[in-house]
Amino acid sequence: MNINCKSLFIAFVFIFSTLGLTAQLPNDWYLLDAKDDGFPGVSANKAFDKLLANKKADTVIVAIIDSGVEHTHDGLSPHIWVNEGEIPDNGIDDDGNGYVDDVYGWNFIGGPNGKNVSGDTYEVTRLYAKYRAKYEDADPEQLSKDEKEEYDRYLEYKEEVERERAKAKNQFDMMVNTMSTITGALSALEQEFGDEKPFTLENVEAIEPGDNNSLAMGKSFAIQVLASGAEVDTFSVFKEEILGQFGEQMKYFRTKADVGYNPDFDPRNIVGDNYEDSSEQFYGNNDVEGPDAMHGTHVAGIVGAKSHEGEEIYGVARHVKLMSIRAVPDGDERDKDVANAIRYAVDNGASIINMSFGKGHSWDKQVVDDAVRYAEKNDVLLVHAAGNSNQNNDVEPNFPNKFYEKTGWFKPKKARNWIEVGALSPSMDKKMPASFSNYGAKTVDIFAPGVQIYSTVPGNTYRHLQGTSMASPTVAGVAAILRAYFPELTARQVREIIMKTAVPVTEKVYKPGTEDLVSFDELCATGGYINAYEAVKMAMNTKGKKKVKKDKA
Repeated sequence: MNINCKSLFIAFVFIFSTLGLTAQLPNDWYLLDAKDDGFPGVSANKAFDKLLANKKADTVIVAIIDSGVEHTHDGLSPHIWVNEGEIPDNGIDDDGNGYVDDVYGWNFIGGPNGKNVSGDTYEVTRLYAKYRAKYEDADPEQLSKDEKEEYDRYLEYKEEVERERAKAKNQFDMMVNTMSTITGALSALEQEFGDEKPFTLENVEAIEPGDNNSLAMGKSFAIQVLASGAEVDTFSVFKEEILGQFGEQMKYFRTKADVGYNPDFDPRNIVGDNYEDSSEQFYGNNDVEGPDAMHGTHVAGIVGAKSHEGEEIYGVARHVKLMSIRAVPDGDERDKDVANAIRYAVDNGASIINMSFGKGHSWDKQVVDDAVRYAEKNDVLLVHAAGNSNQNNDVEPNFPNKFYEKTGWFKPKKARNWIEVGALSPSMDKKMPASFSNYGAKTVDIFAPGVQIYSTVPGNTYRHLQGTSMASPTVAGVAAILRAYFPELTARQVREIIMKTAVPVTEKVYKPGTEDLVSFDELCATGGYINAYEAVKMAMNTKGKKKVKKDKA
């Protein structure tokens, strides 16, 4: 098998590795119950039907710090947070919160002229660029002790950036070379099928390719796809999916090389802030959707979408308002923006903040830690995705996180209002942890559904996506149920209830990214996954510590 054929095989396996699973799963599997329905969902439907029917609830604001949210989506618009103190589009800060026309939230990666940051570098690239300016031509023998420590870090950053950039370029070049093989295989199949002959497993298996290598290759991969149970109605659908997904992968590797690991790329001038001043708060614009709201829109829908036009799907929570705060580009988010996003959410009434993002390095952890403490002081729960590198977060760094950088005898070592979430697959066996999910007995708190999650995406449509980015909002949704129906519970109490009612996984499972069997308590602190039904039962018997004014809706 030559390199093009091998690359094509890898590409097809990647693209269609989950399509068969999609065809066999109910779209709402993540809302279902393991005992009643056979899927390790969050048991939200069971909680609503058996425990919360006819009970009143408050409306809870959940902030979505992400890439942006399509607030006009039919599945989201009834649940979108609106700043009632702001008069839209009058160019005035009517409510005096420092942000002009922030009707649906705020965008910390936009500029005053309405432009937006789309792609940005990774944090390690920014750190490399920072120290390169100082140490590129330095003589190590002439450096002070403190400078030598910085210089050593500079060399580490340099090595990582150059290695990963070269890898991304090679992967992109490989896929470019493979494209001709892909198009040849698809063209050969197209001559067999067009849109008239049914694209079925039986018809594909009946193909006699003879000496036509392209047709033989196309037949082989088509059989793999159709035999997996994937629903592909016509050849044109098959072709469109292949080319679309392959194109997305090519774009991904090219962006990594040209933007993510490019130390000479810096889009921050679009924002127009003083980036060196982490205390600066009032910058950005009010475009909460931005140029690519796929990720944030999907996340928002998991928390609180509504059923619309035959889409038999709800978000986890129902009594929610979704606040969009744009701070995550295509690349690594910046600590200053994350800190300001948290503070904005707290100051504007959010009681839960979902953060489906992360990175391996931090520019200014202290400014984020201060914002996390601010959220804790104001009784706001933070829910964060553990990451998708199948790494052990107990060993490998992952930011932001619940562990404070500066502590003392009078300061806690970690945030007590933080839940770190790993991703669960729909399998009720040793494949239960998602193969991509990060994990950690000390750093990850709980697992939640994160594979083949069906939710809202831009263009007023719906799509399956997967990642710990999808697992985090399922936990945020369960937290929103508790805070809506039991408003006397504090953020710490909600966290405690979610942790204590986790469904224990007693059988050994694959450690993500391997076939090593481990106990689930080696993957997260609770040794299990979230369950709304059990959480609501415990909440019913828990005395809240928060005094609230009764205002039921």
